[in-house]
Amino acid sequence: MDLQIALLLGQDGIVNGAIYALLALALVLVFAVTRVIFIPQGEFVAYGALTLASLQAGQVPGTLWLLLACGVAVAVIDAPASLRFGKGRFAKLLGWQVLYPIVVAALVLGTAPGDWPMALQVLLALAVVVPLGPQLYRLAYQPIAEAPVLVLLIVSVAVHLALVGLGLLFFGAEGSRTPAFSEASFDIGGLTITGQSLWVIGASAVLIVALYIFFEKSLYGKALRATAVNRAGARLMGISTTLAGKLTFLLAAMIGTLSGILIAPITTVYYDTGFLIGLKGFVGAIVGGLASYPVAAAGALLVGLLEAFSSFWASAFKEVIVFTLIIPVLVWRSLASRHHEEEE
Repeated sequence: MDLQIALLLGQDGIVNGAIYALLALALVLVFAVTRVIFIPQGEFVAYGALTLASLQAGQVPGTLWLLLACGVAVAVIDAPASLRFGKGRFAKLLGWQVLYPIVVAALVLGTAPGDWPMALQVLLALAVVVPLGPQLYRLAYQPIAEAPVLVLLIVSVAVHLALVGLGLLFFGAEGSRTPAFSEASFDIGGLTITGQSLWVIGASAVLIVALYIFFEKSLYGKALRATAVNRAGARLMGISTTLAGKLTFLLAAMIGTLSGILIAPITTVYYDTGFLIGLKGFVGAIVGGLASYPVAAAGALLVGLLEAFSSFWASAFKEVIVFTLIIPVLVWRSLASRHHEEEE
């Protein structure tokens, strides 16, 4: 291996690691606030990429019908409780869960998104997929929010399998790619850096900084941090853990969807591609102990670099090498941490 090959592998590792870092941060956030190991995180990656590809091809993405169906289901379930709190609460429920999906459907069906500028297509794809996050939380996780972690994990596996099956139904077995955000390329010391790689790294860095500002400066961010530290204490201080859960899943869905949109021009995305990508983000999250955001991001970058160099030295075993990284981390954490009973 010469220096140029090492630089190329390093570039690929950093680009992939940037995406894994975003997913690792989302997984840590979801687990810290809701105790859910969010296995379906990867499905939002695939849904984001394939929804954008469908819009660009002039097709109606199946995720639009899922948004409508989940919105109606949430509205039906929450209608009695909303009416008890007054007509204003009920109107808000109908606005977000029924009217909003109808407006998005009208945009998709009544216009030609394939002719829109790419920036508007990306926004429309986000508008279709991101609201599925809090809807899934309401339908699958909120009713069992106080259940043990193992039960929440089993539900996550079930939701993952359901979303993978729906992805096959919505998008078929064929993969899709989208046009690059930028066709520019830069030659630096014999290393060619594509504009899309810079988009991935830059967008990931901006999103990480934005999340940091959100958690440090905003009231909602501080509420999520409080819920992550102590759920019972947060409730005593008037923080709604239900709202915290929905907001957390909204952020996780946004991160996953945006990650899928960023990688769609780089690699062909299939209906089940997100699972493997999400698992690599999960390895980074485990390195951070599902608690530390900086360590999780650093672990995800390590996963990306390890994957890139493994593909050169032992391409047939690169996945095995990446996932083997989790074993020494788990052993070390098991030996170094104090075991305690789960908080009731």
